[in-house]
Amino acid sequence: MSWAVVHDSHMTYPLLPGLRVVESSAFIAAPLAGLTLSQYGADVIRVDMIGGGIDYGRLPRMPSGRSLYWTALNKGKRSIAIDLRRPEGRELVQALVTAPGPDAGVLLTNIGTPWLAHDVLAARRADVISCTIQGNGDGSTAVDYTVHCATGYPAITGHEGDGRPVNQVLPAWDMACAYQAAFAIVAAVQRRSRTGEGAAMSLALSDVAFTMLSHLGVLGEAEVLGQERPALGNHIYGAFGRDFETADGRRVMVAAISAGQWQALLRACDAAPAMAELEARLGLDFADEGQRFEGRDAIAALLEPWFARRSHADVVSALNASRVCWGPYQTAREAMTQDPRVSLANPVFERMDTPGIGPHMAAGAAVRLQGAEREATPPAPLLGADTDAVLAEVLGLPAHEVGRLHDAGVVAGADRDPSTRQD
Repeated sequence: MSWAVVHDSHMTYPLLPGLRVVESSAFIAAPLAGLTLSQYGADVIRVDMIGGGIDYGRLPRMPSGRSLYWTALNKGKRSIAIDLRRPEGRELVQALVTAPGPDAGVLLTNIGTPWLAHDVLAARRADVISCTIQGNGDGSTAVDYTVHCATGYPAITGHEGDGRPVNQVLPAWDMACAYQAAFAIVAAVQRRSRTGEGAAMSLALSDVAFTMLSHLGVLGEAEVLGQERPALGNHIYGAFGRDFETADGRRVMVAAISAGQWQALLRACDAAPAMAELEARLGLDFADEGQRFEGRDAIAALLEPWFARRSHADVVSALNASRVCWGPYQTAREAMTQDPRVSLANPVFERMDTPGIGPHMAAGAAVRLQGAEREATPPAPLLGADTDAVLAEVLGLPAHEVGRLHDAGVVAGADRDPSTRQD
């Protein structure tokens, strides 16, 4: 089978040419940060144990064992497989991170191994930049799920009166942490180009979560107003928005946060006269989003019959005609087959052929940069697919020395990737 990239569009922006980042990572936050840098043109070299690290076989997997999760997070990167338990293997990684070059000398990691500590690397290259993602700021372990439960959000997810916390299945804090890490690295590289200074940066997952609670006013609400938000079901906090069921059992989500969105919803449902009567009865002014939130249950009860009498197709037609802000409830498979936003009609997607996966649709950078041409995203490599090239290009090792490292089991190529085994 050929592993050539098949593309219908161009997905990566060459905005960070020459920037080289060595990534030693697992799970979501750090790999996603590396993917983001790669999608803007950085040369991201992912370092893994021979045979793969702790996240290499994570679900969902192909029958061969190749992880759709891992390959999706690591497309566009180069892969080098090294025995990280051996001193000679660790020395190679340290050399890769601290190799010379004005746009080299950058480490992205969430492994936290002492031999990749900033001081160790700075002894070899004074202007090295390291970004270490942690669970908690004190270095203790945490993952998205153990951070999210402490934010208060599970207590307000679910239906009022239920009392049981409802976890968020989207790893939102991992995602926010990833983008902060990528931004921090670019900012540190920019500063180094001006001042020559390196940077030792650490970014805690829990700090990302709790600072976001501050940015969104949640902590201020708790401290200044002394109140907790109630569980709201599918209502939108602070304005009006909720899901509604159509006559054929489908559901749509509508949002009326701004004044324009509110008026659009009233037009679509021909509800302005009845809504004015409701305002008068409740003594509320629905021109104010806070008062729409206060009257949310009564508003929803007034609108429910309109949705319940109409098919999903008729509801969609009416909502679109009035430019209502709404969205469909759909599964991922339904999105891929029915939603043009999740298709090759959207230029952020492309076709690629990933080793061990086969042809599939994949996403590039989400930003649409006017006037900049996108370049094709290489698929995620097999483990060690770039070992020889990286050792030769970055460290200048001759072929016989690379061969010796292979023979000694210090490094490996794609032939040692578990998903290539036929047994």
